Amino acid sequence: MGGFFTRERFGRPQFLAGLLLLVLVAECLWMGAHGPATESRLPFQVAEGLRQWRGIGIAGAGYVSPGGDLTEQDETVWSFTRDGYDPNHSPLWYLIASAPVVFWPAPSQEDSGRYWKWLALAPCLTFAVLLGASLWYVARRLYGNAGGFIALTLYCFSPQVIRSALSSPVPEMGAAWGTFGTVFTAIAVTHTLYAPREVVLWNWRRILLLGLSLALAVGSQFSLWILVPVALAFMLYLAPERRGAALAIWGAACLLAAFLLSASYFFRPAALWLGLSHASFMGILGRAYAMPGTYWETLAQVTRCGPALTIAAPVALLVYCVWRRTRYFGNTAPLLVAALLLILALGMPHYPGLGFHLMAVPFLFVFVAGVLADLIETPQRSLVTACVWGLLSANAIWNLWELARFAGSR
Repeated sequence: MGGFFTRERFGRPQFLAGLLLLVLVAECLWMGAHGPATESRLPFQVAEGLRQWRGIGIAGAGYVSPGGDLTEQDETVWSFTRDGYDPNHSPLWYLIASAPVVFWPAPSQEDSGRYWKWLALAPCLTFAVLLGASLWYVARRLYGNAGGFIALTLYCFSPQVIRSALSSPVPEMGAAWGTFGTVFTAIAVTHTLYAPREVVLWNWRRILLLGLSLALAVGSQFSLWILVPVALAFMLYLAPERRGAALAIWGAACLLAAFLLSASYFFRPAALWLGLSHASFMGILGRAYAMPGTYWETLAQVTRCGPALTIAAPVALLVYCVWRRTRYFGNTAPLLVAALLLILALGMPHYPGLGFHLMAVPFLFVFVAGVLADLIETPQRSLVTACVWGLLSANAIWNLWELARFAGSR
């Protein structure tokens, strides 16, 4: 046990990162407490998941609108097929959303609205914290303490992240965490392939994490199946001499993800087949790429992440293009994934394409942190450090000020 509790795992950097994540939680709780009141009824996705937990059908499958018109119901139901199937989410999405309700008793009638509101927000807020912790861990491993704290500070004071952590009607935080985990777990497990040990057995923890990440991503949004070949491409690129082992690990993770997705259908083959047959695995509209409005919407989504990213992202991209030192795999991989997700978002201007904007944001944070960390290592270290932390501080103050204004306007 003494070897686990070391300064490397629980030192000053970890303590400061934990404080930043607590600030993120406080921001979310503040905004949630001053947000609009919630109806006393359960949100749709929570009610559907609770129905499946109680053994009544499969969530998102064969739904029948009480009013006879799906478009008049909850926002989640707008994209359902005519025969009542959710083409974008597996039952896993509903089961996670309703999990808190299963383990807490029903409230009294007078406080039910507040009760349902916070229980519905709990999974999203949990995923937001986990994504922040993963972001800091990855950026710190790639770029050192400076890169880790740049990425985490951008994340914790991002209005887009805070809004997404409180987005109970259509939560995407689980899909974002699964996407981030899939890409960087695939990269991490591949870097261990040259160690002189039995590869598959030794990496069982990372294989398990990769399978869980894939299941969470694809189960939260079917169109994220694109991560399966992306993960394989990274693994084959990073291990050209151990491609057999990389393929075995990738295959084992995919089998685990398939098992978990099947479990979300409670191992009912007929329900699984019907759900997948109604699924929309890629709803790209070619004509969307010729519509200027989709590009403006993507730009608007990026700028909603805060002034710091709006300023730092173009600077980082320019530095990446003109300075060869920054063009290494640790910077290129998150940039490529962010570009892929934004391209998919352009081709799907409506839901679920809107979720790709959020999923691209953590990769943009990692890319910006990597380039800025490289700049800090130049002879102009003092000047660059002052500019970077001045920008991050101004962004944090602006975000807190906007939260205070939001509370005052309610």
